[in-house]
Amino acid sequence: MTLQQLKYIIGVSETGSINKASECLYVSQPSLTAAIKDVEHEFSITIFNRSSKGISLTSEGKEFIQYARQVYAQYENLVDRFGDENKFKRKKHFAVSTQHYSFAVKSFVEMVKKFDTSEYEFAINETRTLAIVEDVATGRSEIGILFLSDFNRKAMTKLLNANDLVFEKLITCDAYVYLWKKHPLAKEKSISFEQLKDYPCLSFDQNESSAFYYAEEILTENEYPKMIKTTDRATNLNLMVGLNAYTLCSGIICQELNGSEFVAVPFEADKDNPNSKMEIGYITKKNIVLSDTGEDYLKELKKYLARCKQ
Repeated sequence: MTLQQLKYIIGVSETGSINKASECLYVSQPSLTAAIKDVEHEFSITIFNRSSKGISLTSEGKEFIQYARQVYAQYENLVDRFGDENKFKRKKHFAVSTQHYSFAVKSFVEMVKKFDTSEYEFAINETRTLAIVEDVATGRSEIGILFLSDFNRKAMTKLLNANDLVFEKLITCDAYVYLWKKHPLAKEKSISFEQLKDYPCLSFDQNESSAFYYAEEILTENEYPKMIKTTDRATNLNLMVGLNAYTLCSGIICQELNGSEFVAVPFEADKDNPNSKMEIGYITKKNIVLSDTGEDYLKELKKYLARCKQ
C-alpha cells in the first residue's frame, strides 16, 4: 500500500463517486479502480460496495477510512514541517540528555549563547540513565552525558552496545560527599562512610529493578541506613538544607548555578567501603558526524572540566 493509494481511496470515499474523484484528483478512473482493488486484495477486505446507484463504504471500509485519514494526515504534517517550501524557515534542532550534572547545564548555557536562538530549537533533558540511552539511541538527543565505574561498567557497556552507542571519556574523578556548608561534617578534610551513617543519603530515582547499575551516584553498591529518592537537583539542595542530607558525586560543582551554600568534601575510603573512580563521559550513536552545535557543546564541556581539574 502506498500513500498515493490512500489518497485515492480517501478521495473516492469523500466524493462517493469514482467519476467525481477522478476529476478532483486529476487521475484516470481505471487508475482509481486499480488502486482500490490492490489495497482490498492486500488487506483481504472490501472497502466499497459497488452498485448501479454508485459506490459506498462497507462497514469495514468505514473503519479502514478512519485509520487511512489518520495516516495520511500525519504524512501531510511531515510535508508541512519538512517540505522543500519550508526548508528556509525550519529551525535547526539540538538536544542533550544528561544525568543531573550542573556542569553539563553550564556548558549548555555557554554553547547556546554562541548561536541565534531564533534559528535553533535547543533542548536539555536532565533525566534518568535509561532515558538518556533511549534519547540518544532514538535521535531525540544528539549527545548524552553519564558516568561509568568499575561497578556499573559491564552492565552499562552491554546496554550501550545493544543500542549501537559509544562512550567517550571526558574526565575521571574520585568520590566526594556533597552537602550543605552548615552541615556538621562540612568542615571535615575528608568524610568516611561511618561518619555519614546518621544522615540521609540522596539518590536520583531510576525507577528500574536494576537501578543500582544505572544510578547517578558513585558507590551505590554500599548499604545506606537512610536513603531518600529524588528526581531533580533543586529538591536535593532543599533536602540538604532541611535534613542535613548528602549525596555522593564527582566533586565538580558549578557554583554559578547551584550557589555557594554547598561544599564537596573528599570521601574517605576504608576496607569495607573502598573508593571508586567515576569516569564521566558522553555517548553518541556509532559512526555519527556531530553537528556544529554538538561539537561546540563538547568544546564547552571539555573547557569547563579542564578548569575544574586544575
